[in-house]
Amino acid sequence: MSARSCYAATARTVGVAMHIRTIIALALGAAFSAMVCSLPASAGFPEGQAAYNRGDFETAAREYTTAAEQGDAISQTALGNLYYNGNGVPRDYATAFEWIRRAALQDFSVAQLLLGEMYEEGKGTPQDDTKAVDWYRKSANQGLAEAQFNLANMYKAGTGTAQDDAKAVEWYEKAASQGMAEAQYNLALMYQFGTGVSQDYAEAVKWLRKAAVQGNVKAQGGLGAFYGLGKGVPKDRVISYAWFNVAAASGDNEAGRLRDIIAENMTAAQLEKAQKLSRAFFEKYVVPFRRSN
Repeated sequence: MSARSCYAATARTVGVAMHIRTIIALALGAAFSAMVCSLPASAGFPEGQAAYNRGDFETAAREYTTAAEQGDAISQTALGNLYYNGNGVPRDYATAFEWIRRAALQDFSVAQLLLGEMYEEGKGTPQDDTKAVDWYRKSANQGLAEAQFNLANMYKAGTGTAQDDAKAVEWYEKAASQGMAEAQYNLALMYQFGTGVSQDYAEAVKWLRKAAVQGNVKAQGGLGAFYGLGKGVPKDRVISYAWFNVAAASGDNEAGRLRDIIAENMTAAQLEKAQKLSRAFFEKYVVPFRRSN
């Protein structure tokens, strides 16, 4: 199996229907792909994966159990996922926690991330933000973008650890550099307001653009504001209108209101150009992401 197909198949098996942030991680995590595809598969895992992919969760649970009991970390994580969601087995957070914990103790970064989330949410174990931070850190240090993002959020909020905006910036940047749109957006806010880092509008715009072209609605509206105000970029009502319009098309009512304000100060020619540009943005930065969801 190629690295790409190995990653895609395993991500579907482990990640579907758990925490929404984890799904994002499995879609973006190059480190996860490389790790999984370098590990030998135990007997039972390929059969379990095949059963999972065809929707036969009971068979998947049996096969994963076989491999999990042999100590296979991927299978332990996948089995924990089934118990977490009640697929093929009764929903049981405590059992999910135990299998995921076993995988995490083998230094499997995805399991470490999931264990951190279970501690943070108090699912299958008493809620414990400090332990959540510890497990996020273990996973983040292995390069998993979603864990880096979660750890940044904990530092930003001062949850489970001392509040530290500079540390939040550090971890947001690591996740953002791996292409995680939500981390890119949060990092842009840190630069915009000078939180934990020197205020830098140009840097804020850079990260907003990276998130916006991945379909992040908040970033698209943010770009509209920066172009409208001429902060970090030359003031441009046409581009501002286009980004506001794209965000409004995805349900951002405030972006729609600001678009209309911008339009009041535009000529007919500018408005026509802006509408044409917004249609191009919509086709390029909205439609593909709606299809993928």
